[in-house]
Amino acid sequence: MELIQSSRDALVRKLQIVSNIVERRNTLPVLANILLKKTGGLVTMVSSDIEMQIQTTAEVGSGGEEVATTVAARKFLDILRSLPDDSDVSVKLDGKKMAVQARKSRFALQTLPAEDFPLVQEPKEWVSQITLPQKMLKNLLGMVHFAMAQQDLRYYLNGVLLVIDASHVRAVATDGHRLAYAEADGKGGPGKNEVIVPRKTVLELSRLLADSDDPVTIDLATNQAKFTFSDITLITKLVEGKFPDYQRVIPKTHQHHVVISRDVLLSALQRASILTSDKFRGIRWVLAAGSLTIVANNSDQEEARDELEVEYQGPEIDVGFNVNYLVDVLNNLKSETVCFTLQDGNSSALVTNPSKDDFKYVVMPMRI
Repeated sequence: MELIQSSRDALVRKLQIVSNIVERRNTLPVLANILLKKTGGLVTMVSSDIEMQIQTTAEVGSGGEEVATTVAARKFLDILRSLPDDSDVSVKLDGKKMAVQARKSRFALQTLPAEDFPLVQEPKEWVSQITLPQKMLKNLLGMVHFAMAQQDLRYYLNGVLLVIDASHVRAVATDGHRLAYAEADGKGGPGKNEVIVPRKTVLELSRLLADSDDPVTIDLATNQAKFTFSDITLITKLVEGKFPDYQRVIPKTHQHHVVISRDVLLSALQRASILTSDKFRGIRWVLAAGSLTIVANNSDQEEARDELEVEYQGPEIDVGFNVNYLVDVLNNLKSETVCFTLQDGNSSALVTNPSKDDFKYVVMPMRI
């Protein structure tokens, strides 16, 4: 039974959309597979890791009877990638094997029944629906995702908080040591929705969303969200739990501001980081009138010291930071200059873009 008749390039593009979330090792062998379901001239491709499901469709030639099966995602994609770019691919189902043919290359892959594939059960009713430009959501997630926690026991930190109301869309991420906040003007409909999108879903959305004004529709339920855009449908479980009160974390009374070239500061931090210890990534900032001195030491009694000229006339502030947390935010910001707002050596620092008020980053001090 013919399943797919398509160009190699078109098939690879579609498979790359769904195959990224497939884990190589699974308790359920079928989860290493993707579901292929042909209806008429279209084939639906679905992948799942139980927590998240991604679906897309591809045009695969003429109609014919409905066919469905599952096949190892990585093997199928690797085979297609290995074929010449301009080749046409024929995929047929032959009993429990799937035959892949292109020119004089032939492959026979094992399959598992389509009925064994665990599709995500959608809720009977979605509570609310919001539509945004894809580039707005992509940009918001891109501005905060690096501050997400990774495998933290406080599971509500392993993701991004999305806050959507009638006039704004906000994204917040924190790992307990730093916090990133971004907002955009956008009509999210009546009421206020707050959901925590899991880390893996955030990374997938950042990869799949286009940098365009094409819409993404977000359907929300109590513990699920569905993102529909282009020809992709992504359904994910939401993280349950209470996200920290981010408004309380963002300092509002800090008085000392220093504006500095982003590139100059980033280069100095990267130089200093060479002589920090691998475990203890601490550096010292000594801010004085007209200068910022960055100091790094390690257990081998080595030292890096870099002095930068800055426009600053406030009191001297000596404060320690994890250098990675500063490099992360400077790599993420695209502005020419960056503003640091400080209070003293024991308080957090607020990082903002001097030309726009849509981003805030808070980093906690470090004892050195």
